[in-house]
Amino acid sequence: MKRERIYIDTSIVGGFFDKEFENDTKLLFRRLEKGEVVFVVSSVLGTELYNAPERVKTLLQNYDKLCFEEVEMTAEAETLANKYIEEKVIGETSFEDCCHIALATIHKVDVLASWNFKHIVNLNRIKGYNGVNLKMGYSIVEIRSPKDLIKI
Repeated sequence: MKRERIYIDTSIVGGFFDKEFENDTKLLFRRLEKGEVVFVVSSVLGTELYNAPERVKTLLQNYDKLCFEEVEMTAEAETLANKYIEEKVIGETSFEDCCHIALATIHKVDVLASWNFKHIVNLNRIKGYNGVNLKMGYSIVEIRSPKDLIKI
């Protein structure tokens, strides 16, 4: 059986330790532990975690490397991220969020998981990101919070 590919942004890693999000986040990580999913992680995530508290910064190291697919920031992803800003889907201060969307789009993940309801898991923004994706010749990207990705 093919494992579902879930791109995770920084809010998922931080959510593991956040009282509001920890239960659903840990249920998503349980799916990772069972081998049902693979987390797609990017160099953007690594950069954002650099100044995070130690337990957040090192969380993913507790899991086998086979649980992850690593992707790097590319010129193609940077161009697409800038297009989201150019098309006013989101402001330029949210460039890293745009990079997550672009990388998830380019790598054709099954879904991008985030707790960022302001800039990512937001219906109007999702429509905007996907409008740009289609305009630029890419597929749409599915974006959800972990609540939609856990199996109870």
